[in-house]
Amino acid sequence: MLKSRTFMPIAAVAICLGVMMAASPMAAHDGSAKKFTETVTTKAGEKISFDMVLIPAGNFRIGSPANEAGRKDDEGPQHEVCVDNFYLCTTETTIELFMAYYQETVSAKRDFISTQESEKQTEKIDAITGPTPVYGDMTMGYENQHPAMGMTWHNAMTFCRWLSKNTGKNYRLPTEAEWEYACRAGTTNAFGVESDPEKIKELAWFEKTADSETSVVGKKKPNAWGLYDMLGNVREWVCDFYSPDAYKQAVAKTPVINTKGPESGQVHVARGGDYSCPAEELRCASRAFEEKWWRSGDPQIPKSKWWLPEMDIIGFRVACSVEKSK
Repeated sequence: MLKSRTFMPIAAVAICLGVMMAASPMAAHDGSAKKFTETVTTKAGEKISFDMVLIPAGNFRIGSPANEAGRKDDEGPQHEVCVDNFYLCTTETTIELFMAYYQETVSAKRDFISTQESEKQTEKIDAITGPTPVYGDMTMGYENQHPAMGMTWHNAMTFCRWLSKNTGKNYRLPTEAEWEYACRAGTTNAFGVESDPEKIKELAWFEKTADSETSVVGKKKPNAWGLYDMLGNVREWVCDFYSPDAYKQAVAKTPVINTKGPESGQVHVARGGDYSCPAEELRCASRAFEEKWWRSGDPQIPKSKWWLPEMDIIGFRVACSVEKSK
């Protein structure tokens, strides 16, 4: 399809060209470490560590081509996106780490008490207003090294605030573009390092490899950039609002630099598929979002802004911004 001619500001062209030149795996020209290990001390004095790997700046075509098997309309049209360096956790956030956050920040208040009132009660203890008590067992019977699950997008974002406060770094959820870029790891294949759905069994926990439940993180092979379980196990929250027309709106601005998706929306995007998914839902470009049935296990009225009870298919992994040189 022919596109109308557009002109980019010189500064934008320069930024994008600079990003494209830095697209080789693990390349960092600003002196950033290729990886680091973060350690968090829990309220009980225990130490929990996890690994962060540098995702090199680069450009790629987000979305899927029209002929990709399993493709949905909200995955296109493909368009060029430029991404800066950032760090991404090698695994999904574990129950062990999420439990440390929960135990430190949990509020005795229920959701019908205003956030402002809750903050007044907790500000002397912690600047983070944490989740209300979970209904049932937050672990859902899983062990510490399984992915944390059943939290809302709001809860995952609050976890990132807590982690940032405790480490002094800027932890956050990855953008949808960052997530797909990291999942592809320099490839254009439907499944990243693989294009054949029959060959992803070594990479992913999904309907053909999982025993109807999540698995311990980091047990399958990583992708080319050292990231485990990008496909399957649990779906992963990203920071973007979901819109079925997001790519149609973005394509007019191509190339898009460090896109954060729509400015507003009702629900948020989740990526990567889960243990119950068919292979087509594990494709790098596949997009999911919170649906009403995700809250069906919550007996509260109104529904909790913190929890998706019994939803062991949704979790997240953290990103960390690279500090700019002064």
